[in-house]
Amino acid sequence: MSSPNVVVVIPARYGSSRLPGKPLVSLAGKPMIQRVYERAKMAKRTDRVIVATDDDRIVKAVQGFGGEARMTRQDHRTGTERVAEVAAQENGDIFVNVQGDEPLLDPAAIDTAVRALVEEPQASIATVATPIKTPGDIMDPNVCKVVLDFDENALYFSRAPIPWVRDTASKTSARHLKHLGLYVFRRDALLEYPTLPQGELERIEQLEQLRWLENGWKIRVAEVEHDAISVDVPEDVARVEKLLAQT
Repeated sequence: MSSPNVVVVIPARYGSSRLPGKPLVSLAGKPMIQRVYERAKMAKRTDRVIVATDDDRIVKAVQGFGGEARMTRQDHRTGTERVAEVAAQENGDIFVNVQGDEPLLDPAAIDTAVRALVEEPQASIATVATPIKTPGDIMDPNVCKVVLDFDENALYFSRAPIPWVRDTASKTSARHLKHLGLYVFRRDALLEYPTLPQGELERIEQLEQLRWLENGWKIRVAEVEHDAISVDVPEDVARVEKLLAQT
């Protein structure tokens, strides 16, 4: 059996309310999108890496460092819809959605997620999560949590602290998982995503992966040790540059 052709797509929208032009923000001498691109290229199970954007400035920046970029529509509601537009035009068996604001992406996380999908022929979607090590993250609504069933499929994703420990007097301990925004799709499933109706849970939580669950799809979740660090606000730039200096 031949190995599937794996294409990584990095959605990179220019507009950002908290950090305008975020993909082109300089991090230790390189635009952030270049750092994400280079990390994705390091994954062992990756055949191609493509940046999907809505702005010509990002296309030129990617081409400037020798990368591959595609211009996509501006009206996409989610990054996954942008990835689906690329998948409709490109050959590939498996498509990986890598967040464009994680310059410290662990390439092994891509390989782990791809492996989780390939090893389960009945699955169409896979993602990754990591144990929460900082107690404050459990209550932080900016940190997405996930709970799983016995087969390592997602039961629910939430900004709320799930599972909630009700009986604290009995010293019950709970294991909380942080969901990392890296998704792996079989091509047919990805192409179907834009046709799925948005549900109430996705609108309330503002988590695009809930659209799959509300429409009856299963999402396999593989565990990784590496935690994602994203650049969302200007203050994150110095923190990430410090971490880059240590690598």
